[in-house]
Amino acid sequence: MTRTYNLTDGSILKALFKIALPIMGTSFVQMAYNMTDMFWVGKLGSGAVASVGTAGFFTWLAAAFILIPKIGAEVGVAQAVGRENISEARVYIKHSIQMAVYLGLGYGLILILFRHPLIGFFNLEDTGIIEDAVTYLMIVSVGLVFYFVAPVFTAMFNGYGDSRTPFLINTTGLVVNMILDPVLIFGIGPFPRLGVLGAALATVIAQAVVIVVFVAVTPRRPELFSDLKLLSAPSAGYVARIVRLGLPAGLQSGLFTIFAMIIARIIAKWGPVPIAVQKVGSQIEAISWMTAGGFQTAMSTFVGQNYGANKWKRVANGYFVGMAIMSIVGIVASALLILAARPLFSIFIQEDEAIREGIVYLRILGLSQLFMCLESTSAGAFNGLGKTVPPSVVGIVFNALRIPASLMLSSTALGLHGVWWAISVSSIFKGTVLSAWYMATLTKNAEITPVMMYIRNKCSANVEKNA
Repeated sequence: MTRTYNLTDGSILKALFKIALPIMGTSFVQMAYNMTDMFWVGKLGSGAVASVGTAGFFTWLAAAFILIPKIGAEVGVAQAVGRENISEARVYIKHSIQMAVYLGLGYGLILILFRHPLIGFFNLEDTGIIEDAVTYLMIVSVGLVFYFVAPVFTAMFNGYGDSRTPFLINTTGLVVNMILDPVLIFGIGPFPRLGVLGAALATVIAQAVVIVVFVAVTPRRPELFSDLKLLSAPSAGYVARIVRLGLPAGLQSGLFTIFAMIIARIIAKWGPVPIAVQKVGSQIEAISWMTAGGFQTAMSTFVGQNYGANKWKRVANGYFVGMAIMSIVGIVASALLILAARPLFSIFIQEDEAIREGIVYLRILGLSQLFMCLESTSAGAFNGLGKTVPPSVVGIVFNALRIPASLMLSSTALGLHGVWWAISVSSIFKGTVLSAWYMATLTKNAEITPVMMYIRNKCSANVEKNA
């Protein structure tokens, strides 16, 4: 098989940037979806932001289910391509699409049926905020299947090594969303003013456009998408393989969202402003979070292809190159959040109280950005090897500890700020522990040990040469 997107030969730095830059661009596009919504919804006031933020927890929870077919497609396709077995890659593509459609339809139906008690979980006191949150959740749930399938299409292309195509397609969806948001939220031209409802409609329409474009370009990749037979029954063996790859990450994501919802309930006792602060602040923090997540996918693809090709030296060397790159990103992100907290937060909300709290939030969370980047890089390397359990274990344990830490610290003189410190410190621990775990894997794994010895000997030789 002739491969156009081969990451198993040549310069590691060039290969990583080749695959990583478009993926990080796609991550920024996905971040920009939410930031665009927050920008326009923020002009309606902190109450509207709280409504969208509250309902958004359930679309955030959807990411847990999306990760199962997404990781399965990404790792399965990458490893099959590394083994030069394109027919197996097509099988992973078929099963991942089927799983995404079923999960999207099922989860969306559950949200529609139980939208009132789900929003009621947060004990919001303002009836207007509650009504807007229920409306937003209802509309988004109707189009949730698009929300599920788009990341899986993106993962398929990324696993193949073609990260440019999904970047361009997702950018198209962003442009649609950017146009529709102000038009539908504020009623520009012949359109009525829909407020929060308009933000939901804009998001659903943009995601539908993305799926249409993805389907339109599949004939250009016949080696991946020909003869998929999507209406045929799935194979239990491949379904189990995809679930085994994606379930740990999905479980981690789902529990992360549940823990975040519990923390949001803790925050709610201080009123709607802190809820809005966390929602907007998390979107700003996503500048580094989505960059790291994009590089995580790139690392997963790079390691997956080289693992499939049995090139262990590139697996180990690629990890160290990736860690160096993301360390720089993490340091820059920390400086940005700490030093530019006020102008960043003021973009989204102009209320003085929200800005004051937002500055504190960003500065505290800014301290952990380097470690968050290291965590994402190590998680991607583990995923590429097909070892998706370690990142999930580390994530679940330290995310769970945020709840007792938040309760304990917020009961001290720190008050609300104690919650922000609990989140930041836990991120520092996650990055430290997972990076150490992967290093231990490289050192102790029987197949990788010779590579680590090669790197150590090469470094020693360079030291002696320069002495």
